[in-house]
Parts: sequence; structure tokens; C-alpha cells
Amino acid sequence: MTNPLPVYPIKSASGVHLDLEDGRSVIDGMSSWWAAVHGYAHPVLDAAIRTQLGQMSHVMFGGLTHRPASELVGRLVELTPEELTKVFLCDSGSVSVEVAMKMAVQYHYTMGHSSRTKFVSVRNGYHGDTFGAMSVCDPVNGMHGMFSGMLAQQIFVDSPSGPTKEDAERCAVALEDTLMRHGEEVAAVILEPVVQGAGGMRFYHPKLLRLAREACDRHGVLLIFDEIATGFGRTGTMFALEQNTDTFRPWYSSLPGHELNTVDDEDDVKLPVVPDVLCLGKAITGGYMTLGATMTTNRVAEGISGTGGVFMHGPTFMGNPLACATALASLNLLGSSPWLENVLASRDVLIESMAPAAELDSVKEVRVLGAIGVCELEEPVADMAATQASLVDDGIWLRPFGKLLYTMPTFNCPDLTKDHVRRIGEAICKVAANAT
Repeated sequence: MTNPLPVYPIKSASGVHLDLEDGRSVIDGMSSWWAAVHGYAHPVLDAAIRTQLGQMSHVMFGGLTHRPASELVGRLVELTPEELTKVFLCDSGSVSVEVAMKMAVQYHYTMGHSSRTKFVSVRNGYHGDTFGAMSVCDPVNGMHGMFSGMLAQQIFVDSPSGPTKEDAERCAVALEDTLMRHGEEVAAVILEPVVQGAGGMRFYHPKLLRLAREACDRHGVLLIFDEIATGFGRTGTMFALEQNTDTFRPWYSSLPGHELNTVDDEDDVKLPVVPDVLCLGKAITGGYMTLGATMTTNRVAEGISGTGGVFMHGPTFMGNPLACATALASLNLLGSSPWLENVLASRDVLIESMAPAAELDSVKEVRVLGAIGVCELEEPVADMAATQASLVDDGIWLRPFGKLLYTMPTFNCPDLTKDHVRRIGEAICKVAANAT
């Protein structure tokens, strides 16, 4: 790069703080991009990785297996809907999406539907930076436009324009129409449940998940949920696929009364919406190691291998013992802690501390869901380097992009206090005020 943004060398990290080489310390408002939900240098995770390192750091996961992987797989099956019984361990979140897409295509190929090779997604989505994953990211508003000539051409429908049930229903109508016209060539629909992350930090009503499930069933199409960012508690349910009208409580500065009026419908279903394939990553190891997991059902697994075949994917570092041991410790730590109470506490402070930004002319909207806070500006941040420097001077680490000032605090860190979260929210307000 000829003119890169400045970087800030980090010497160490502990609790909620990143310690810079120059002696300054900043509160991490990003959880290292959603991942470090327990904070840094957590004694439980440190102990898990040290113990495993004393036994073996890696072994090939072909023809061999090991206890950290088998116990992790069992824990994932316990945590997720009971239909998701098969787990493929891979390198990262992006690779878990690649695995999911290959599962869908190979399933249909084995079942005699070789024409089903395309995918349907919604605009403003983001699923990763590898080639298959890039192809299902938003082709217009995303960050991969320069690669369009190399990517498989997928099918997109407009994403929900807001968080209401009616917004979700309009999107579902467009999805149904698309599957009516293209269903015979579609392998799967892929969605980020409830929260669209790097594609714009947008929230939408969980009714879309159920309507998408029903549409996929009608047209013989698989349904993939990408929970790489939302999995493991961030939205206020362990997985975003569990969200319903009882749990979905986004706060919007632009809504009357600010909170969505989610009046129960007679047809509302409280049970989780179960995808055919589920992608996991990021927080799975508490931000310590790179690891992804792709989960699927007996039906899909047996469809792939029912004629004696095997799934055609095998990363070198799949099932890495260090990553699996750390992930198992992280999931057990999450399950034994008051993670929901912690998410809701972060939510309340984010609302209180970020709400004043909504009064600024430079701000389009402030929105909060679970431990996610977003301040959307009217215009992109004009000087990102100066903004970053100002934040660091104020003791806060954030990574704005475009028009978005956003935060995902380390919600399950035992050192995180309301004051830490408040300082993050106030720093966002300060940046927004300077953008006026």
C-alpha cells in the first residue's frame, strides 16, 4: 500500500485492555473483530492451551482423531438444535462458509441434481474473503467488486430495509419469487441470521428466518446460516437462529419509542429455526486461535455419503488440537458464566451512552442489539487516521469503516465494567460530534 493507515504496535493484552508499545493502554471495543468475548489472558483459556501444548500441538485429522476434537464436537452438538448432528472442523470462518457451500453442491450432485450449483443470498451480506464466500457477499455494496470477473455469479434479493416484521415479510416475498424462478438451479440460500455484520451492521426481524426455512423446504433448497459473527451469545441468545419476538429487542433511535414493538402473532413460533448447514467461527475459541466449524444434519450428511462417497474437503489444520482444546474451554466457560446477564448489561449501557449521538446532525441512526452498538453517520468518516489517533488518545480502540462507528465489547470478560462500556459509547459520540 502506498498510503496505509497508521498501525499501533501492541505489547500485551489482558482483560479488556490492549497495552501499546509506547506505554499507553486502550479499552478494546472490538473484541478483536467479534472474537475475544472473554477478553484477553483469561486464566481458564491460558491453562487449556498450555495443557494441550504439553501433549501435542497438531496432528493430521485424516485417519486419526483426538480427544479435544471429539469433546468439542460433542459440545457443539449439545449447544445447537438437535437436528445438527454432524460437525466438520476447519481452519476459519471463511473456510466454514466454503465448506458449507461445497456441502450443498455435493449433496445435490449426489442426489442426482447436478444443475443445482447456484446460491441465493440477500444484499448487504458478508460471508468472508475466500472466493466462494466472496461470491455470496453483496456484489454492489460489498468490498469485493474488483474480483467480480472471477467470482461465480450468484442470485441476490434485497435485504430487509429495517427491523420490523413487515420488512422481513417483504424480503421473504422476494425470496419466494426468486426461488420460483430459479429454484431448479439453486443449491442453497445463505443468510446471516438477524445481524448483517461487515456488510453494514444491520439488524432484521427473525421472522425472515422462519419464512426462509419454509420457502427452502417448498423448493427443495438447502438453508445455510452463517453465525460466524453472531454465534455464542453476542445477540442475546446463544445463537441468532434462536431469536424470536420474545427475545428480539433492538433499540433504534429512529423508531417511535426506540424499541421495536414485537407483539406476539398467533403464528409466531418460539422454537429455533434450524438450518440444514450452520457456519461457526470467531468466538468459538474466545479469540485465541483460528478455528471454524460447519455443522449439518443427518439428511445432508447421508445424502453426501450415501452412495459410498466422502465429502471433498480436507484442510491441513482441520481439527487442530490446540484450537479444539481452547474452543472447548471457551464454550464451557461461556456456559458456566452469566453470559446473558453480561450481554444485557452491555446493551443497557450502550443505549444510555450512545443515544445522545442521535441528536447530532451528522448522525443518521443509532442502533443497539445485544452487545452490538452501531452509530451510522450521514457521511463517511472524513479522516480515518486522525479519528483513530483521537480514539487511541482517549484510551479506546475502535475500527470505524465508511459511515459506521460500531462496537462489540468483550461482553463476557470478568474485568469488563459498566464504566468501560460507557467510555466506549462516549468515544463514539465524540467522533460523531467532530464529524458535524
